[in-house]
Order: sequence, then structure tokens, then C-alpha cells
Amino acid sequence: MSTHSNPYQFGLDKNTANFSALSPLTFIERAATVFPNHTAVVHQQTRRTWSETYSRCRQLASALAKNGIGEGDTVAVMSPNLPEIFEAHFGVPMCGAVLNALNIRLDAEALAFILQHAEAKVVIVDREFSEVISKALKMIQHRPLVIDIDDPYYEGGELIGSTDYENFIAQGDAEYNWQMPEDEWDAITLNYTSGTTGNPKGVVYHHRGAYLNAMSNIVSWNMGQHPVYLWTLPMFHCNGWCFPWSIAASAGVSVCLRHVRADDIYDAIKNEKVNHFCGAPIVLNMLNNAPEEMKAGINHSVKVMTAGAAPPAAVIQGMEAMGFTVTHVYGLTETYGPSVVCEWHEEWNDRSDEEIAKLKSRQGVRAPMLDGLMVAHPDTLEPVPQDGKTMGEIFMRGNLVMKGYLKNPSTTEESFAGGWFHSGDLAVWHADGYIEIKDRSKDIIISGGENISSIEVEDVLYRNGSVMEAAVVAKDDEKWGEVPCAFVTLKDGADVSEQEIIDFCRENMANFKAPKKVVFGPLPKTSTGKIQKFVLREKANG
Repeated sequence: MSTHSNPYQFGLDKNTANFSALSPLTFIERAATVFPNHTAVVHQQTRRTWSETYSRCRQLASALAKNGIGEGDTVAVMSPNLPEIFEAHFGVPMCGAVLNALNIRLDAEALAFILQHAEAKVVIVDREFSEVISKALKMIQHRPLVIDIDDPYYEGGELIGSTDYENFIAQGDAEYNWQMPEDEWDAITLNYTSGTTGNPKGVVYHHRGAYLNAMSNIVSWNMGQHPVYLWTLPMFHCNGWCFPWSIAASAGVSVCLRHVRADDIYDAIKNEKVNHFCGAPIVLNMLNNAPEEMKAGINHSVKVMTAGAAPPAAVIQGMEAMGFTVTHVYGLTETYGPSVVCEWHEEWNDRSDEEIAKLKSRQGVRAPMLDGLMVAHPDTLEPVPQDGKTMGEIFMRGNLVMKGYLKNPSTTEESFAGGWFHSGDLAVWHADGYIEIKDRSKDIIISGGENISSIEVEDVLYRNGSVMEAAVVAKDDEKWGEVPCAFVTLKDGADVSEQEIIDFCRENMANFKAPKKVVFGPLPKTSTGKIQKFVLREKANG
């Protein structure tokens, strides 16, 4: 038995001089100190520096503390991408409270459930959403403090609170001595999943994960200093995938955007010289299909990060053809948003445009701050061969995985079974280590014993010049068990028949994978813009 003592275990303890908890709150203090006069926030004619923004965050924290809000309390915010919700990402945790950014597309019933479940002590609400929040508040047992965002650039809605945001933060001290979390494991935010069935689950983030994913974004996207970032991605989506904190760390500019419209996006890119923005494939598709005159006049490079669903290769190809550089990332609410990134290799630059788009449509490899990623058998957790064919479930582990689900220990335990987070997404693992999603486990189509990826069929449909949006689900079939059924929205002015769509698919993939039926019309979507496949399945089999 060894009696060797480890010299590195003695007299080398943690103390305040050599250790502090990781928290993204440090980013804004540094930005305000180092770049006090650099623009931090742009909202139409309003422009604020990092020094001004930091003072306002401290005032918010101070005002909340004066109203008895502190550790363990939830502060909900119902707002589009405005300066106020950006400030809340710092001001709320500065007083020890937890930020709950509400999905602005939810109905009153869902919002009432969230406010009740989270025990929200404060609700900060923009006038645009006063009606739905008023309804939600009538459905819950407790009455939180309600604060209005009275945006000078918006007309409509009502003021329903006891005060407005500007008057509220005026109560606070711009020199407020905010505190770092005692433990980096402390909760910083609460985000509810946009479940298509049942009640949403409350996903809890910690300061450590928020810090690390904010840095992971900067590294994986090569953001550099002072990026000009356009808020097309909602800040209620995984806290804007943690980009409020990334922008503070890089002392960048947040260009606010109330509504996600093609003309507003193109105007902002040109006028503010935006060089970074994020968006779901549906946003990229909208920009792709905008009038040519709207697209003209962009003379600088723009980086686009996309996630939310596997982007069709045709959509990526369209964006790249306009001069935008697309980075595809993947993650879930439970993994702080993007925890997997499609890292690019220079040797791929020589490939054809089509090949490049296909490579970029893969989900990729683990992001810089994710510890573990694998595709494995869902029951045994045995990794699948890296052959690009064998399907398995995606698993993650490490600092970019949530603390767990609020007030739901059994589901938390289940999602972490075997020491890995179970994503529920099915993928193949390529020889180069890149993963590629083939489907949600419930969306795979099994036809005559053959697995058909709905995503693969959708990818082909998007290559048809008449197709604006597409979704494929399983339709019951007496002979084959299941066959693919396509739901398609056509571009304006397009005229194409069901048979022509089916023939197009058969020309571009194995015949058994082609849809047996095509239904034309608008696609039902969740509150976060995801296509509701369960609704389509009901239609296909109704």
C-alpha cells in the first residue's frame, strides 16, 4: 500500500484571491469598465452605451431587491426583443432572483400554468401582450407585481401594471452593490419547453452553464470583439441561446427587433452593418424568398447561425449564394441551446455548392464547452458504429446540460439515466465524428420494415423550386404498415400538382421513400415556430 502523500493537496486551498464562481454577470461589468462608451444596445432611435446599460441593470436589480425580490424568487418577462428583456438577463440574477423569459406566442392558459408553476413574484410585460397576460393573471391564485414596458416606438395594447419599467428602475440605485452567486450551481434562469402535448416542463439553468455556453458561442462562431448582433432569435428561446451574455463578453452591439420580418432584417443589416444573427430555418427560408430588390445593397460579410430543426440543404445553399456564411448548430432547451456545432474544415471549400450545403446541414460535433456527445442505443447506451447508416439516439453530458426540471424529480432522473442526457433525437454517426439527425424518435416512418427519415424526404421536397415549406409524417397503410405523407406549402404563384411532387421525389431518392400522398396548404406550428407534426399525423390518418 502506497504511503505517498500528494504535495498538491496541502496549503493550496481555494480562497477569494484565487477562486470565484463562474457567472456571466462578470461580462457586463467588464464591458462597462473597459468599453464604457461603446454602443451596447440599439432600438430604433434609442442608443445606449455599455456604461449606461450596466447602470440600468444595477438599477433594475436594486429596485427588485427593494421590493423584496431575492434568492429563489422568479421574475417573469413577457417581451419581444427589446432593451428591457436584454437588461433583465443581468439585472434579475444580480439580485439573486431567477429570470423566466416567457414565450410571447403562448396562449393565456399555457402562460397561467407557467406563472403558477414558477411562482412568479414579478411579471414585466410589454404593452403588445397586455391582453393575453391579463387573461393569464386571472387564472392564477397569486397576484405578482406587474410592471409595464411602455415602448415609445409601439402603439397599441394597454398598461396593466402598477408602474412602468422606467419608473420602476428609477427607484433603484445605479451604484447598487450586486452580488455574485454564492455557488455557480445556483439557478440563473428558468425556460419552459414548448411541448406539443401536455404541460411544458421548466428547465433550470445554472450560472456556470450560462457562462460556459456564452463563451462556447464566441469560440465556435469566431465572433471576435464588438460583433454587431441582430436580435432575430427570440430571447425567450433558451435565453436567446445565451447570446445576451455572449454579446456582453465580446462588448458587442445588440440591435433590437420587435418583429421578425424580411424587410426589417435586411434594413437593419444594411443600416446598422449587422454582421451576426441567428434564426431558425423558417427565418432563413423567408429571407431566401424575399424580393431581389430587398436583398440588394449588402456590401459586408454576415454570419448566420441556424438551429431549431435540420435546415434543408437547399435553404443553406440559397443563403450562401447571397453571400451569407451559415453555421449550423444543434441543441435543446435542456442543453442551453447550441451544444453541438457543424465545425467547418478548409479542405471542404473545394467541394461543389451542393456538397457544401449538404455537409453544413449535418448537426456536427460537440461545441467547445460540451464534455460528451454520442449516438447510442437508447436502452443499452452502447455507441452505434460511425458508419453514417446505423441509427441511434443522441446523448450529451457535461456543463452545458441543465440542472434539471423544476419540481419534477422523476422526469429529471429519467432524462439523466445512465449518466447521460437523453435527447429523444435519432441520428447517424459519420466516420469523421459528425452526427446527423434523421428524426425525432416519434417521427421516424417504418414502411415495410424499412426506416424512412422524414427529414430526408423533406430535404428533397425543399429542392423543388415550387415548395416554400414541407413536412412529412407517417400515414397508416394496410400493405406497408406506414407510408410517407407530405404536407406542402407552395411559393406564391407556384402551380404544381400532387403527382408532379411525387414524381420529383422519385427522381431524387429511392422510390419507397417518396411520399404516397401530398396535401397542399399552410402548416400548423407550435408557439416557437416548429411544425406540429402530431397535428399532421392526425390529419394524415383522420
